[in-house]
Amino acid sequence: MLQKVLSYQIADSIDIKLFKAAFKAELHYADADELFYTTGNDQFIYIFRYGVVCFLNYDHIRISEFLRLISSYCKNAFDQSLTEEFEILTKAGKNKIGFNSIEIVDSDIEVLRLIMLTVSQSVALDYYEEQTTRLIEETNRHTQMLEAKGRLNISGINLKKYIGKTLVLKNRIAENLYIFDSPPETWDDENLNKIHIDLKRTFDLQERFRDIQEGLNIVKDNLELFKDLLQYRNSFRLEIVIIILILVEVLNIFVQRIFH
Repeated sequence: MLQKVLSYQIADSIDIKLFKAAFKAELHYADADELFYTTGNDQFIYIFRYGVVCFLNYDHIRISEFLRLISSYCKNAFDQSLTEEFEILTKAGKNKIGFNSIEIVDSDIEVLRLIMLTVSQSVALDYYEEQTTRLIEETNRHTQMLEAKGRLNISGINLKKYIGKTLVLKNRIAENLYIFDSPPETWDDENLNKIHIDLKRTFDLQERFRDIQEGLNIVKDNLELFKDLLQYRNSFRLEIVIIILILVEVLNIFVQRIFH
């Protein structure tokens, strides 16, 4: 049987606690960061605090209806969501993972949840990669200006906002580091653990995460340099102002002595 997973990054975050209190469906698993619902025969919805909603065996109409429902529980909802699609073939002869699909012998609910979890981690990484790329591109523009003209074209206030944007993204990723840990269910289940390892390799989760971290570190290093340059520029201006004031005072004293 062919089943389809569709995962959407729809916002910066979702209020899991409030949604859990409002949405009445069969809840198979829940904690402070995740809600996993069974909503029908072979139909599931997985919701993550970091702004991702994942569906198994849902058509686009029902997906749109649910996304409208949950939008009021989102913080900084996106106009255009990021999407990841994955196919599951159940009752296969053996477990086998391809580029955009997986064949599994046993369609146990924990296996299905693990697959949905990994697809959701992947779409979250897509979002973080996109945000990091934007920061790098903006940093490169300032670096190129520094190379071409020998000065920065950014004010102190804008630089502080820029630093804040970078720190917010780094903190958000740090808060969600748990998504890259092995779920507890895989610790004592060899089959689940192997599927999880193979899925992480297929989606390149660890490599993509390292690329994001390296990109953010590059941005951070550049921002430190920009900050030092602005501090030097401001210190130099202050020194010039002080020198001018001293000269004015000396000139004033000199004029007073001449005319008295």
